[in-house]
Parts: sequence; C-alpha cells; structure tokens
Amino acid sequence: MTPLIDPFARPITYLRVSATDRCDFRCTYCMAEHMQFLPKKDLLTLEELDRLCSTFIRLGVEKLRITGGEPLVRRDILTFFRSISRHLESGALKELTLTTNGSQLARYAGDLAALGVRRVNVSLDTLDAAKFTAITRWGRLDQVMEGIRAAKAAGLRVKINTVALKGFNEDELFPLLDWCAGEGHDLTFIEVMPMGEMGEEMRLDQYWPLKDLRARLAERFTLTDLAERTGGPARYVRIEATGQKVGFITPLTHNFCESCNRVRVTCTGELYMCLGQEDMADLRAPLRASEGDELLEEAIRAAIAHKPKGHDFDYSRQKVAGQVSRHMSHTGG
Repeated sequence: MTPLIDPFARPITYLRVSATDRCDFRCTYCMAEHMQFLPKKDLLTLEELDRLCSTFIRLGVEKLRITGGEPLVRRDILTFFRSISRHLESGALKELTLTTNGSQLARYAGDLAALGVRRVNVSLDTLDAAKFTAITRWGRLDQVMEGIRAAKAAGLRVKINTVALKGFNEDELFPLLDWCAGEGHDLTFIEVMPMGEMGEEMRLDQYWPLKDLRARLAERFTLTDLAERTGGPARYVRIEATGQKVGFITPLTHNFCESCNRVRVTCTGELYMCLGQEDMADLRAPLRASEGDELLEEAIRAAIAHKPKGHDFDYSRQKVAGQVSRHMSHTGG
C-alpha cells in the first residue's frame, strides 16, 4: 500500500490521537476552569478510534501517541489499548505511548506496561504542592508523584514535560533538573503555546522563552547539543556533569517544521495536519458513513495532500500572532 507522503516529501509516520477532551485537572494555560466539554455523541467511540488508528497504521504510521484531555479518565480506555496493541504484536506499530497528567497512573501503569506501552510522557510543571494545586486548579501533587512511582515500578520510562511559565516555575529550573536526574527521568521544557482563549491568563504574560532558560542552564553546566532527531519538535542537549538529556520544544522561537512527520486527530475525528494551523479534515463522517475503511482512507490521503510546510506561531512585536482558537484539550496535548 502506498505510504502517506505530504507535499514536501515528508513521510507521515507519527499519529497523535486525543481520546477525550475531558480532564480531571484545569491547568490555567490549557483550559478554562468551567469548561464546556463536548457532547459524548460527538466523540469517536473506542471502536471508531481503533478503526481510525488501524487505518493510519496500515498507511505507514509506526508511532501512535494517545493524548487528551487526560486519556486515562476516558471510560474503558484500557479496552482500546488492549485492542490496538495487536499492531505491536504484528510489528506494524513500533511504539504505542501516551501523554498523561499522571493522576491515574497508579491505577493503570501495570496494565499499560503489560499491553506493550514502554514509556509515558507526564506533564509536571512544579514540585511544590501548593503551586501545583494553583496551576492545575484541581490537582494533587502527591497523587501524581504516586503515579510516576508506579510507572517506574512497572518498567515504564518516564519523560517529564514541563511548560516554562514566567514568574511561576522559573525558580524551579534546577530543582526539577536535580529531581529528574535522581529519578532517572528525561526532562523536556516546552514554551507555552497560543491555544484557545484563557480569559485572565494572558499567554504573553506567561511566555518564558526557552533561549533564556537554556542560557541559565549554560551558566551552571556545560551543554552539548545532540544531533538526535525524532522528526518531532524537541531539540536535545546533554548536561556533561550528569549525562542527563534535556529537551527543548520551542515553537515560538524556533520553527521546527522542516522535519515534521506527524499529524493529530481530535477526539471528534478532526484531522489537523498542523498544530499551529486551523485547516482540518473531518474523518468522523467517512468513519460513520461506511463499515469499510475505503472512504476513511480516501479522506486521510486527501488531507495529507494539503499538509502545510509549517505553522505561524509568533510572539514577536508583543502580540500573539498565529493564535488558534481551539483549546489544547480538544486538539490533544
């Protein structure tokens, strides 16, 4: 079968799928405190998610990441992981992973590991319990830490994703680094992105450029740039004193689009060819129009033919340009 190649000769081998827009946290940079969640009838069923992901895998996707909202709050989500793991067993899928806030990992880590998940990304922006509650509104740090310990005990590699927030976690740069080094977790810093309307939480006020964060690291440590590329947005350095690998995702100060190998599907079946663009294709309609996958495959191929070269995020001139209106919890983190 002809693999998915976009107009810029980039093979599409990585799919990120949001299993739900719901979450048990209300992180201030991600969603409003009183979110209006989507009607359940609009969400893809677990069976539809399986069909959709399986079609992408048939078309050459080798890495599948399940996101949300918080994917582990979706009812019966293990049923989906159990079903989709057949593609790991066949060798068609090279990696099945997820991004989580960690709140449900104590409950699910063992099962996920048994189903072939080898690593998880955990979003964690602070090691201070009071600040954690403030940024997540509803979250408890001890519950997340218990989940991270459970993931490690189950043999899962844990990567910590930390959103760099000016005036919030600037003073935790080195404590986070030291904690990750002690626990054996990789660490990636992410610039806050202009996704959705947050009301009083203005993106520009939160924006901490990672070039500044990196400069602070370089004052204390020798950093070696790594050539490692995953087709994704992260750029990595090694801290020579500890051997730690630290990633930087900088959509706003460095356009990382030239090697993009990924697309995203929302929990309602909207295929976004680029996180930073509004163009999308509806995959729910062809999914529900036929029991076969021919219409779905046609829709996927037609959409990939329109994948743009890159995004338009820009914080220059002290205003948010290239802002997209949908919330990150809808698109998938």
